[in-house]
Amino acid sequence: MLAVATLLAGCGGSKLSTAREQQARGEYFDASKTYRKIYNKLKKPEERPLRGEVAFHIGECSEKLNQYARAAAAYQNAARYGYADSTLRLRIARMQHADGKYGAAIKAYEEHLKYHPDDNDARTRLEGARLAEQTKGSNTRYIVRQPKLFNSSRSDYAPMYRTEPQEQLFFTTTSEKSTGERKSEITGMKNGDVWVASKNERGEWQRPEPAEGELNTELDEGIVSFSPDGQTMYLTRARREPNAPTGVEIFTSQRSEAKWSAPVKFEITADTLSSYGHPAVSPDGRWLYFTSDMPGGSGGLDIWRINLNERRGSLENLGEWINTPGNESFPYVRSDSLLYFASDGHPGYGGLDIFCARLMPSGGWQVTNMGKPMNSAGDDFGITFTNGENGFFSSNRRDGRGYDHIYSFELPDLKITIQGWVLDRDEEPVPNAVIRIVGRDGSNQKQVARPDGSFSFPLQRGVSYVMLAGAKGYLNAKQEFTSDEAEEDAVYDVDFILASITKPVVIDNIFYDFDRATLRPESKTALDEMAQVLRDNPNVTIEMASHTDRHGSDEYNVNLSGRRAQSVIDYLISVGIAPDRLQSQGYGESRPKTITKKLAREYPQFKEGDVLTEEFIEALSPEDQDAADQINRRTEFQVLSIDYQMY
Repeated sequence: MLAVATLLAGCGGSKLSTAREQQARGEYFDASKTYRKIYNKLKKPEERPLRGEVAFHIGECSEKLNQYARAAAAYQNAARYGYADSTLRLRIARMQHADGKYGAAIKAYEEHLKYHPDDNDARTRLEGARLAEQTKGSNTRYIVRQPKLFNSSRSDYAPMYRTEPQEQLFFTTTSEKSTGERKSEITGMKNGDVWVASKNERGEWQRPEPAEGELNTELDEGIVSFSPDGQTMYLTRARREPNAPTGVEIFTSQRSEAKWSAPVKFEITADTLSSYGHPAVSPDGRWLYFTSDMPGGSGGLDIWRINLNERRGSLENLGEWINTPGNESFPYVRSDSLLYFASDGHPGYGGLDIFCARLMPSGGWQVTNMGKPMNSAGDDFGITFTNGENGFFSSNRRDGRGYDHIYSFELPDLKITIQGWVLDRDEEPVPNAVIRIVGRDGSNQKQVARPDGSFSFPLQRGVSYVMLAGAKGYLNAKQEFTSDEAEEDAVYDVDFILASITKPVVIDNIFYDFDRATLRPESKTALDEMAQVLRDNPNVTIEMASHTDRHGSDEYNVNLSGRRAQSVIDYLISVGIAPDRLQSQGYGESRPKTITKKLAREYPQFKEGDVLTEEFIEALSPEDQDAADQINRRTEFQVLSIDYQMY
């Protein structure tokens, strides 16, 4: 005891006592300054134990001031000087985590868990650090910016829209223009005031100004929410009492003649020792959500709610789905089943992260980290939305002083498109083709193809669609597909090849054994596509025709081609096509093929309009004769009628 007393006297015991009292009252900025003065004077070898203790307290204060790099360094100094505290490794890990040093944080968490294997909070934080390390460079589609207009050289945070049409944005600021002259012993900045930015008639944000009326005082006010009609403001105000820890309470202010009245305390319970802050009114005005450290929670700060219409007996903790042994704060209620909040107790990227909680049919909540860039290694909190997936939040990311700033965010619409062409069998644009697309989400779109046959439609992700293309003089064609679930832009390509009603259409990829009418297995795909064309056009009847090359007698070729055409008919009947819609015909070599534009592209030795008669072919080279014979050997269909009806 004598040695300790000597050390205290040598370093200024009264100053150490002062620092401890400041810290106990929550005056972390002032306490940190006092501790540092003491630390810098402790240089003798016998003062190492006390230097370690002071370094530990510097770390505690820096942590409260959100100065995570400083806090990590201070805790490491405490360890270097042999300060004995069972939480020291965990504190170092948390600060490295919040400073974005994920690899070092993982090692520190693992070291802590060697000695404290049952520490579930540390395991959760380790999970978050590993997640952050694994997802480096991987961001969601949110775009985050820091608008200069809303930010000062101090802390600006907790933005909140007032009411529809969301033309006023309120937030808390500790700028040098805040009310009063005194700096806070807690933060070293001026106490917070409520400011507001408004849009002009062109929808442009104007420079923020203090909220009008009696709202702002020399006390610390801010973190606001509004009743659905925008006439009642709920806000947090710091409770300061001499020689007592700083707490916060919820107040209300009424709007009258464009001004806000002096705040009045909102009574939640008779408990005067606990803190109550971060109010958030549900969109229907029924519930007030808030943050508190009152007894009955999960530990740290929890999110609670109270019924504004019948307060007595309605106080409710949101439970273990939301609340953890860590801190949950800054609730924002978007609907009766969608809650946003900040937490350092769920796995995250460091400090406070913003989480989205969806109420499930079972009654539990599904909690999801909003990912990067919405979240960072620092503190991310205090979100507010417009009608869409846009809005504002606050963060102290990349600010070594721990100051908070307001950030905007937006989620661009996914650009999912299906595009393609409507062509005929010769790959020429079909004039005035109409494309319809119907989705299982109830969407129904229609479009006329452009002159070049092209079209495009916007889609939604994860939806099944049916598309139908048609044009006068052509058979309809149908396609089905499902867009991907992935949250990324996508372009799908789908082409429609329409068969003409007025001229024969070759069916490609129909194969027979040599000198036989038996269909080979590889013909099945083409035949199934032909069957689908008939299903998509239930009012047509067709002639199925087969043609041979010039080799063999006329009688033989007519007989062979007739049997081949009948093989196709038999297959179509076997897959459900009505027999009275089908006729077969074998033409042998009597109808030589005329070269089309498509065939001319495939066989450049021929030109469009060439007729592959026996006389024409015999004048060709042996190689070109083989090509011409191959073109003449074909199976094709011709539409006979378009008014078939099944009786």
